[in-house]
Amino acid sequence: MIKQVETIFQNQDFVIISKPAGLSFHGDGLHTYLRSILSCEIYGVHRLDKVTSGLLIFAKSSDVASALSKKFESREMKKVYIALSDKRPSKKQGMIKGDMEKTRDGCYKLTRNLKNPALTRFISESANEQGIRLFRLFPETGKTHQLRVAMKSLGSPIIGDDRYGGSESDRTYLHAYELSFNLNDEDFNFQVLPVGSLWPSSL
Repeated sequence: MIKQVETIFQNQDFVIISKPAGLSFHGDGLHTYLRSILSCEIYGVHRLDKVTSGLLIFAKSSDVASALSKKFESREMKKVYIALSDKRPSKKQGMIKGDMEKTRDGCYKLTRNLKNPALTRFISESANEQGIRLFRLFPETGKTHQLRVAMKSLGSPIIGDDRYGGSESDRTYLHAYELSFNLNDEDFNFQVLPVGSLWPSSL
């Protein structure tokens, strides 16, 4: 699994990789592997769930890690995720917001409280002939399981996400597709296509 990690871009400040679905951010030796192939120290800036594939940033110094982390916190880091569901959503586009509470089984649920809400904008596309529709997700906060819970709250759990009621499949169809940010007065934009039998041929 770890040999499927692909380096998308690197410079003197950071490296962008494409993480495959099923690879743990902490438990599968990802940091050790990257240090060995890059021959330098790296610092995690954000994370993806084990079931989620896509773009991850690692800084090459603590100063850059701090600068990038602040961009996530201040919402200067623009993120686009894509997901697939075979269930019709309660609405086609809009904002999903609410506080997230952990349940007894270790999952999370969305509540109507707005003390510290998870915020996700979304757009859904028309279903294909198999009844599968693509969702574009624009998280404005970065809470654990945020997008998976947001999709469930729409009545459209992600295909393969058995924790949150998704239909059984070969993987969880959630992918970190795009990242855009400015660092040291330089604009960066990265996109990476997902891997999986159900993804559409073009995005």
